[in-house]
Amino acid sequence: MIDALMLERLRLIPVGFVIGTYGTLIGAGGGFALVPMLLLVYPLEAPEVITSISLAVVFFNALSGSVAYARLGRVDYRSGFLFAAATVPGAILGALTTFSIPRPLFDLLLSVLMVVASLFLVFHTHPQNGSRGRSAQGCLHRNLVESDGTSHTFHYSPKLGVALSAGVGYLSSLLGIGGGIIHVPALVHLLNFPVHIATATSQGVLTIMALTGTTVHIVAGSFHHGIRRTIALSIGVLLGAPLGAFLSKRIGPGWIIRALALALGLVGIRLLIPAIF
Repeated sequence: MIDALMLERLRLIPVGFVIGTYGTLIGAGGGFALVPMLLLVYPLEAPEVITSISLAVVFFNALSGSVAYARLGRVDYRSGFLFAAATVPGAILGALTTFSIPRPLFDLLLSVLMVVASLFLVFHTHPQNGSRGRSAQGCLHRNLVESDGTSHTFHYSPKLGVALSAGVGYLSSLLGIGGGIIHVPALVHLLNFPVHIATATSQGVLTIMALTGTTVHIVAGSFHHGIRRTIALSIGVLLGAPLGAFLSKRIGPGWIIRALALALGLVGIRLLIPAIF
């Protein structure tokens, strides 16, 4: 006979499936939805436990999504490894900082960040795929061809990319959100990445960043409180991530960004209301 605790954990599998599908579709890793859900379901849980669960799940989601996107030929490996290396120091520092943040402040910081990111995406022009950005001194030229023959040419500043990735590593590990909600818009609007390349490359960066943050939590001893919940959620995201990558082939770049903005706004507002009142 299944007890109530086991039933609760089994219910986390379909939750992980939805998060894995949606998170991979928009390149956000799913932590942006998972952390608020965990905060609402477990109101007495410490922030470091919530972030440790989320980062571990984001790792499995991003790993599965990266494999699926690699098969589509959408991952910019050179840029991805550069950005991933930049996130590591920030991810370590962010995971350690989480231990010193009280729960009310943690909820408020996360909700404000999500609402601000949503508003930015809603009111910012969404560029389309193609040749993007003008080559300038110090810029890195990229030319990628997807498995279906779609070609992407763009330029960006590697120094700006590294600086942004370092900040993303800190915030994402601090809040356990994975960082895709910040990294994907930054890649698209500040570094001229085509949306589909940004979402795919972001998944690879998230894999390294989430693994780093999770390792810090394991060493610190906060992760063992959520191992069973992590396993259930990870099963779901591993099943959902390939579906998200598959759906990305059939959804235009503009709709992917709109989906990300909608998700951020709704979840952020839902979390902001109790944090304020």
